[in-house]
Amino acid sequence: MSSIQKKTDVILIGAGVMSATLGSLLKELVPEWDIKVFEKLSDAGEESSNEWNNAGTGHAALCELNYTSEKPDGSVDISKAIKINEQFQLSRQFWSYLVNRGLIGDPKDFIMPIPHMSMVQGEKNVAFLKKRLEALTSSPLFDGMEYSEDPEKLKEWIPLIMEGRTSTEPIAATKIDSGTDVNFGALTRKLFEHLKNQHVEMNYNHSVKDLKRTSDGSWEVKVHNMNSGRLEYHTAKFVFIGGGGGSLPLLQKTGIPESKHIGGFPVSGLFMVCNNPEVVARHHAKVYGKAKVGAPPMSVPHLDTRYIGNKKSLLFGPFAGFSPKFLKTGSNMDLLGSVKPNNVLTMLSAGVKEMSLTKYLIQQVLLSNEKRMEELREFIPNAKSEDWDIVVAGQRVQVIKDTETGGKGTLQFGTEVVSSTDGSVAALLGASPGASTAVHVMLEVFSKCFPQHMEEWEPKLREMIPSYGVSLSQHPELFKEIDASTTRTLGLSEKEPAFS
Repeated sequence: MSSIQKKTDVILIGAGVMSATLGSLLKELVPEWDIKVFEKLSDAGEESSNEWNNAGTGHAALCELNYTSEKPDGSVDISKAIKINEQFQLSRQFWSYLVNRGLIGDPKDFIMPIPHMSMVQGEKNVAFLKKRLEALTSSPLFDGMEYSEDPEKLKEWIPLIMEGRTSTEPIAATKIDSGTDVNFGALTRKLFEHLKNQHVEMNYNHSVKDLKRTSDGSWEVKVHNMNSGRLEYHTAKFVFIGGGGGSLPLLQKTGIPESKHIGGFPVSGLFMVCNNPEVVARHHAKVYGKAKVGAPPMSVPHLDTRYIGNKKSLLFGPFAGFSPKFLKTGSNMDLLGSVKPNNVLTMLSAGVKEMSLTKYLIQQVLLSNEKRMEELREFIPNAKSEDWDIVVAGQRVQVIKDTETGGKGTLQFGTEVVSSTDGSVAALLGASPGASTAVHVMLEVFSKCFPQHMEEWEPKLREMIPSYGVSLSQHPELFKEIDASTTRTLGLSEKEPAFS
């Protein structure tokens, strides 16, 4: 098997939304840099970014109750919700910039307006939702959020959920019309199409096997070309590992000190999808409930209107599960292979700490179809089994690391960038809110890996992302202006799209 050796400026591993965003930003900032992408599957956006593998919520903390926690004194902490909303606003601004320049075509192919709602039952939860609304609406980012516990009003908002409800427990919901449904698979494919037009070299069916430091500080990437069967060696000054669950094993191969004492805990998921158009037509919102006691944040039940291929569908879930694979297309040896001498204690500590999570995942794996239907009927009392099919969602690998607050082996819920001190390599680990905050994540990669360029890049960054470096929650006027302009550009002002 002969090998090929080639040099380039930047290598992006994984053709998901993160690499697509990084490549698109770099091509605007430094168009002369050579970029190569390696993806082991045959197309872009086929793993974690695929529209059937994620919830597509456009996480803006408008409906996810786990982003607003109750403090011991009974008040509601909205700092995480503000942070995530501001991060999503950065993505909206960059997408608008690309649409305005005709670089990624019709935004309706990847983003749709959809109300975001939170729904709770029981007196205690209703009291919390009320307090949450008061706290959130003190920020301009959550303007326009409505609240109701009136059954008649709720029937207008969520007829499918209210119909046939016999429980006498109080029920309440908040609703905000500025939410969106984002098809991250379609967005990823559009961004890579754009990058191809910018002469970025796309290599599908290419699996990255190893990364080694060269004497001049560059990285040599060993790639198996699955089309020809040959091994190739490509060197680059900067490597970004954006391979979803597959990022951790590749980060470990770099041997950088920052890759030590980090583990990954894979969580798989299932969604139920409704295939009856009459049922689909009777629900138009993303409705998030509250996670059951003892359940992890990624298991918050939600009933989502989705637009996939310009067709409206309804998804309910997620039902968590366990598989040792780090990718849907991964190997059953992934988890075992990620245990190294430097992280074995971290992993074992997490195992001991997270017994309740492990127990929860085992229970979820053992759920029968009828049991899943029972959970669905807590949302839709009149749901019929024949209207719903099962879809296997993407694999998520939650980061396990040692932290000051949580101690050894703490399970992290979120998205993390790990980079070398010299900034020559960066990897993206973790899960939700992930894709929604891709632009914010890439700005973090820039500040960690390209600090020497930040000053010269700043004017262009401000052109692409007008709120760059500014907190929108602290500048209500600027937020209003940017919100109006991105809503217009992305075509989000319609209440109900024509094809629904």
